Amino acid sequence: MIEDKNQPRTQLENLGEFALIDHLTANFNITQKSTIKGIGDDAAVLDFGKKQAVVSTDLLIEGVHFDLSYMPLKHLGYKAVMVNLSDIYAMNAMATQVTVSIAVSNRFPLEALEELYEGIHTAASIYGIDVVGGDTTSSTSGLLISVTAIGEVVTGEAVYRSGAKPNDLLVVTGDLGGAYMGLQVLEREKEVFKVNPNNQPDLDQYTYIVERQLKPEARKDIVSLLKELDVKPTAMIDISDGLSSEIIHLCKQSNVGCDLYEDKIPLDPQVITTCEEFNIDSTTVALNGGEDYELLFTISQEDYPKIQANPNFSVIGYMQDVSAGMHLVTRAESKIPLKAQGWKSFNA
Repeated sequence: MIEDKNQPRTQLENLGEFALIDHLTANFNITQKSTIKGIGDDAAVLDFGKKQAVVSTDLLIEGVHFDLSYMPLKHLGYKAVMVNLSDIYAMNAMATQVTVSIAVSNRFPLEALEELYEGIHTAASIYGIDVVGGDTTSSTSGLLISVTAIGEVVTGEAVYRSGAKPNDLLVVTGDLGGAYMGLQVLEREKEVFKVNPNNQPDLDQYTYIVERQLKPEARKDIVSLLKELDVKPTAMIDISDGLSSEIIHLCKQSNVGCDLYEDKIPLDPQVITTCEEFNIDSTTVALNGGEDYELLFTISQEDYPKIQANPNFSVIGYMQDVSAGMHLVTRAESKIPLKAQGWKSFNA
């Protein structure tokens, strides 16, 4: 479909900050009982009663975290929320509210921000969260988005990174490497487009991995599923920076070692075939790719029968005494020390 280059553009200075906020958030409704006061005052008011509050925040910057040449604004709004909800679910908590702040340059008309907020609204609707505040300001360097997520957890039920014990099993949800390979496909097509703007990308054979990059899903379902199975992880983290980095975080904060088995790492067939096409090792992609937003956690061996037959989970290793170190056990049964080679914020 050819984009209409003559779409109407409403300049933001025609509205002003408060009218802009009112316009962008007019369709956001309150659904959570804990939301006493949302958008429209100096601060949101939340009441969690006997539960504990969980708060996480992330900042996404154009040119560092996203590229608008292939990231639709609606998808960006959705993803910005997912990134933060994933942190809440990684605490074994349920997300209830978010605040959204943006800094935007004058190259963005109102209609562009409407697209962004449509994605935010879609995420809020699907995941049952309230948008309760935020801020808008100007930017001289493109678009910046800051989302703060707030959640609740019953006192004593929060899961930290520091609770893993030797002999615990290491478990991951879903499959890994898709988001990174989706990014490689999009970057390649961007370069092709630069050479020949008339060339339209054919992404049909990459649908799954492109979606993993442009529209990730936070694993809210896992928090509920673990409760149904009567399994409380001993430690948990979300996979945003690559599997190896997250395992190292768990090991260091829990003061344990780990053996990760290469042949147990879950990979989607589309990831494998695309890795072959790009001549990239699929294990390397799973270890270092990042942005999968799956959950990585440890459980006691006594809980293994409860998850054994569940397709949402893959047991990929086990925790050892700290003196054993952290290793990848290859298919050839050799041991390689794990290294954190995933996303590094200040090397971008």
